[in-house]
Amino acid sequence: MRKSVLYALGLVVALLVALGLIVLFSASEIRASLRYHDSLFFVKRQCVFIFTGLVMAVAVAMFDYRNWRNHWGLTATLFVGVVLALLFVFCYDPIKGSQRWIPLGPINFQPAEFAKLTTILAVSVWLDRVASRIETFRYGAAIPVVIIAFLALPVFFQPDFGSVMVIGTVGFMLMFVAGTRFWHMAPFFGLGLALFVWKVANTPNRMARLFAFTGITVEGGETAAANASHQSDMSLVAINRGGIFGKGLLRSMQKQNYLPEAWTDFILAVGAEEMGLMFSLAVIVLFLVFFFLCLHIARHAADRFGQLLVIGMTFAIFFPAMFNIGVVCGALPTKGMALPFFSYGGTHILASFFALGIIFSVGVHAVKDKKRAFLRKIVKN
Repeated sequence: MRKSVLYALGLVVALLVALGLIVLFSASEIRASLRYHDSLFFVKRQCVFIFTGLVMAVAVAMFDYRNWRNHWGLTATLFVGVVLALLFVFCYDPIKGSQRWIPLGPINFQPAEFAKLTTILAVSVWLDRVASRIETFRYGAAIPVVIIAFLALPVFFQPDFGSVMVIGTVGFMLMFVAGTRFWHMAPFFGLGLALFVWKVANTPNRMARLFAFTGITVEGGETAAANASHQSDMSLVAINRGGIFGKGLLRSMQKQNYLPEAWTDFILAVGAEEMGLMFSLAVIVLFLVFFFLCLHIARHAADRFGQLLVIGMTFAIFFPAMFNIGVVCGALPTKGMALPFFSYGGTHILASFFALGIIFSVGVHAVKDKKRAFLRKIVKN
């Protein structure tokens, strides 16, 4: 693999971060001015998160990813720490009906974001270490599912269905890619899906979102469905107002208390209103280029463990991005899921850069291994 792929990946992420900061300033300036008397309040904090994440990404990239497998105690320590953090959130009062955050001074830490990455690390380490035994039910399916369950169940009861969806999907995807037999996975997948559907069906606000998305009305549910569809409706209004070339930077009307969560989950709608369809297409193209560059790194990884890590970390960034875009466009039911490298927030920014660091670690060491092999070949000749 060539270094140019890593440079290209870094450039794509830099463009996403830069565009995100521009739109964040526009989307948050009114709220920041009214509440904090500083139009740059959210942008300044986001820059701190990005800088911290960048330092983390560089440190993780320099750390040989194979240490997560060779020194499995490191992965086990991270696993236990994240599980304890997921349980610790239940010690705090709910925020908007959910217990997802641990207050850490001026910021709220959301362990579920790192639960996604820990799932990828732990499952990848296990699947790689069991080698050919992966074809057995015990080693290839049962134990990996137990690993996934330890991380998914606390998140499930917070509740944070979006994170559960990512954790479960990426876990089973890694099992399938690594070689777990499909019929060994099927019972666990069916059980998890049934539990997920049951929980959603017994959560009124989630059902209201589904009713609003499908257009189904039930007796007494019209008001709830209307409230649930408000975000999606305002997002579509913003996109329609933007047209092809947009209304101009800082000229969004929907961000003025019409579009809830304008600087987090629906930040792309503000960008679409101000910079138009061309901006939205550019963001989608950048994420697609990110996806294919990461797949290239996975394909040229030095070992199967590296391939599993890159595939998992890529999914942890790309899936929320596509889901967020689908929600903003009205193609998917409303679900609070941040747009990676764009949406305001500390924990998901740090988690995204941690995942990026793992991807770069695999790529950098693949380049180094290829260079060493080339030099050895020259010496032998």
